[in-house]
Amino acid sequence: MKFENQCKVCRREGKKLFLKGERCNTIKCALVKRKYPPGMHGQKGYPRLSDYGRQLREKQQLRHSYFIPEKQFKNYFKKAKLMTGNTEENFLKLLEKRLDNVIFRVGFAESRKKARQLVSHGNILINGRCVDVPSYLVKVGDLVKIKEKKSIIEKAKEQLTKRSKETLPTWLNVDEKNMEAKILKDLDPEDLPREYEMELIIGFYSR
Repeated sequence: MKFENQCKVCRREGKKLFLKGERCNTIKCALVKRKYPPGMHGQKGYPRLSDYGRQLREKQQLRHSYFIPEKQFKNYFKKAKLMTGNTEENFLKLLEKRLDNVIFRVGFAESRKKARQLVSHGNILINGRCVDVPSYLVKVGDLVKIKEKKSIIEKAKEQLTKRSKETLPTWLNVDEKNMEAKILKDLDPEDLPREYEMELIIGFYSR
């Protein structure tokens, strides 16, 4: 699956989406060096957006943050709409319960892209079974474990040391000794990310 250059994505959105992990917090961040959209016409500023433009940009920011292609992202919306309860919360819950996001949230990988690679290369076990599908949706009680590969475990441990204890979501638990994480409970509304205007995204797909 081919994705656009991550630094160009952040520059187009005019916002840090932390697609490259720790690098995004350094002076190497492309948005720090070039605070204007990518393109061949020089340093043009960001245009004023229509209501549709705002909806589109918010949708793109969320989609790129979770590293998901458009068709799959739209299918999550359709699924969330059919579920009981709040569509905005259901949408975010589906994104958060993706296996690649869980790997990122617990700190086994520095970005969702790296987490996706970790899963797709067959380095993750769920309840003792190898799962190589990044979009796999975890369930309460699932045990997510790094496969017994010395190089993979060392890299994951290195990332864990960089993660702040306060950033671990309450619905997840990490056993650093055994390099495994457990899904403790379903996500509550307070467990969901708040940096996106979900009403704009729902509005985009509800047109």
